Amino acid sequence: MIKHLSIKIYGKVQGVFFRQSAYEEASRLGINGTVKNIPDGTVLVEAEADEDKLEEFLDWCKSGPEHAYVEKIETTPGEVQNYQGFQIA
Repeated sequence: MIKHLSIKIYGKVQGVFFRQSAYEEASRLGINGTVKNIPDGTVLVEAEADEDKLEEFLDWCKSGPEHAYVEKIETTPGEVQNYQGFQIA
């Protein structure tokens, strides 16, 4: 069953290729959604997939790409939006 998660990532997550790396990881896992930088310095991911894939993606988000420093992540479940593919916004 497809689920939707909003994932807000805090720390040194802008200017370290977080969005591109998230795109590559989401594509590898077959996750649909979007990733974008937020003016407050965080990164916001909207992700849709089955629970196992989302858990694997969340594990990746906890560390992110090589030069990122993730302080914390917040997840909020939501209604499935039926994204087609994964986009960098």
